[in-house]
Amino acid sequence: MDVKLKTVEPFTVAGLQVRTRNSEEQQGDTARIGPMWQRFFTEGLFDQIPARQSESFVYGVYSDYESDATGYFNVTAGVQVDATSAGYPAVNVEGGDYLVFSAKGPMPDCVIEAWGLIWAYFADNPQTLRRFTTDFEVYNAPDSVAIYIGVQSSDERSSASN
Repeated sequence: MDVKLKTVEPFTVAGLQVRTRNSEEQQGDTARIGPMWQRFFTEGLFDQIPARQSESFVYGVYSDYESDATGYFNVTAGVQVDATSAGYPAVNVEGGDYLVFSAKGPMPDCVIEAWGLIWAYFADNPQTLRRFTTDFEVYNAPDSVAIYIGVQSSDERSSASN
């Protein structure tokens, strides 16, 4: 899996939103992310969300982390918007440093597999600290995803250790 460091400017995504945690997503009867995505595509929301930027991709944004990878968090399936999008929850993606993990293959297996590799990456690289503020998936083709994980910059790490 290809991993790159990129600096991202802040932007806003609006769409459907659920609150969940990883342990619930591993059980079919409590999983909320899959059904949310199904609704997003079934209802054709990509074309219906007001204020969508014309060049927007489909985004999956992870935000409002309770703690770390074990706690509750929000997931928003949506599009990049120019302004507040009436009737749809919006989330502001934080600017800053992100590690970008790119994957190709059939959905949703490719995304699920990529997240497994991301968790392994952070387990193997304890010096790289996740911010747990906003992370996001960019679906830039039907069989391609780039997953952006917010990481602490070296400035943030040095001020945290002082």
